[in-house]
Amino acid sequence: MPAVLLALLSSVLWGGADFLGGTISRRRPAPFVVGTSQLAGLVVITLTALAFGAFDDDTAYLPWAVAAGLAGLVGLVSFYAALAAGTMGVVSPIAALGVVVPVLAGLARGERPSAVQLVGIAVAVTGVVLASGPELSGRAGVRPLVLALVAAMGFGFALLFIAEGARSSTLMTLVTMRVTSVTVMTVLLAVAVRRMDRSRLVLDRKDAALVILVGVADVAANLTVGLASTRGLISVVGVLGSLYPVVTVVLARVVHGERLGRIQMVGVAGALGGVALIAAG
Repeated sequence: MPAVLLALLSSVLWGGADFLGGTISRRRPAPFVVGTSQLAGLVVITLTALAFGAFDDDTAYLPWAVAAGLAGLVGLVSFYAALAAGTMGVVSPIAALGVVVPVLAGLARGERPSAVQLVGIAVAVTGVVLASGPELSGRAGVRPLVLALVAAMGFGFALLFIAEGARSSTLMTLVTMRVTSVTVMTVLLAVAVRRMDRSRLVLDRKDAALVILVGVADVAANLTVGLASTRGLISVVGVLGSLYPVVTVVLARVVHGERLGRIQMVGVAGALGGVALIAAG
């Protein structure tokens, strides 16, 4: 599958996972949702790696995978906490600004997208900024904004580190990434569980199924963007893989009835227009 389609598929998967994760985080503590979904993702990616014999791959991926696990964990916890405290259709686009990290890294190491793709990158990133207009105008609290910005940096560096690790082994990068995040989350939850409402830590059948779905969709998104980074420019793949807010915004509008301002709708349209230009280039 071409890099463009793989990167776009990762956005669809991330957008759906973020919507579900943010929804569950309104009923359960965000760290608990992250930890349990990451565990589900670890089981799935480990079985996949075993099936493909990836455990024999070159270990050059290790430092990148550990770094990706830590960065992604910071991003996820901050992101779910922001979604639980703010408007989903606003927080998600701000978090997507982490795309500047892989874009700048790709350009710095000599990648040269075509002129049309460069315009598409600029249009897509501008669209994401416009989609976050209400939050930037001060009509929402400061806490969700700060958390979303922290999530942006976490996601941006995680995407860059996944791409670096995928040069040696995409599957083992994701396995190690998940082992890292699950280990850290287990320690954090063990320390914090005494302060949590125990009743919110018991998942009913519906929430358990949703948490598993979040974990599977998240690891599948990481896998597709990792594969895309081995087939295309990270500066382009990074942008396409960071358009998941469009999916999250649409789901939030349809399911939760969240209203989006006119400038946000323009931003969504701009992001989609940027995708079209990148693909055409």
